[in-house]
Amino acid sequence: MCKKVASVLLILSFTLAVLFSFGSVTVAANKFEVTIYTGSGPGSVYFAIGSMLAKVINQKSQTLAAKGVTSGASVANVKAIAKGEAQVAIAQNDVTYYAIKGIAQFEGNPVKNIRAIATLYPEPLQLVVRADSNLKSLNDLVGKRVVVGAAGSGCAQTAERVLKAAGVWDKINKIYQTFEEAAQSLVLGQVDAEFTIIGYPAPAIEMIAVNVPVNLISIPDDIVKKLHDQGYPFYVRVTIPKGTYKGMENDVQTIAVKATLVVDEKLPNDVVYEITRVLYTSIDDLATAHQLAKQIKMSDAFEGVTIPLHPGAIKFFEEKGLKIPEELKR
Repeated sequence: MCKKVASVLLILSFTLAVLFSFGSVTVAANKFEVTIYTGSGPGSVYFAIGSMLAKVINQKSQTLAAKGVTSGASVANVKAIAKGEAQVAIAQNDVTYYAIKGIAQFEGNPVKNIRAIATLYPEPLQLVVRADSNLKSLNDLVGKRVVVGAAGSGCAQTAERVLKAAGVWDKINKIYQTFEEAAQSLVLGQVDAEFTIIGYPAPAIEMIAVNVPVNLISIPDDIVKKLHDQGYPFYVRVTIPKGTYKGMENDVQTIAVKATLVVDEKLPNDVVYEITRVLYTSIDDLATAHQLAKQIKMSDAFEGVTIPLHPGAIKFFEEKGLKIPEELKR
């Protein structure tokens, strides 16, 4: 009798386990799955914020399942959207501009299926000099040793545009180094200034300031206007507050590209609406992954957007009372 009861209980237990398992599969199957391309690994801001976005989507959404994966960052992320390998990604707004126009890295291969949810936070151009130098403006760079970025990098492209707009590109001693190499060169006094594009406060610049106090050179309004007039609409104005780095005694105006959350235009409207909703209800969660997420604001969602918004994002913003710029609705 005991054996029969045990057998029945065993069969019942197995049956419940199978049913529970199928129920779990059904729940997962009912969720729309999205893959988020992030950045190159744990040291990347894109990886930190993108991976946390996937986590909070899984925690807070009843309809979506998300997976964050490492990637080669902006250009690779946009190409992944083009190929259908990613449904969501983070990319710089200059790269999204190049992609939809089919220029620069996307010459002859435009990415027409890319749409924006919003820009997230600025990645400013930071022109770093030693605080004890007499370099206060772009014109002061004439005759100086200036690291413009790594050869072929987006930073080097931007540095060239800025310095040409200022009329000093051909009057400096141009040096091509990685950010890490440039930081060491500045500390050792082997260069006078270095360009970098990175969110602030940047730990790498803070490390320079530990050894030698630093200052940043401003990019004035007339240079920004020239850049816009020359066909570079993705640059936005940003003010980096005084005290951001040791030695920095005044606010500094500069330009920035903006990290942008992008999606495949083929994603259903309700899916993109839900991603947008989770994004703006999870800023504190994202900030635990990286402090730059604190700069994500709904009021700045359209600043620097260079591609059309996805209709699902438009619906969310309109429900929040935001006016959508007409050029972003196309």
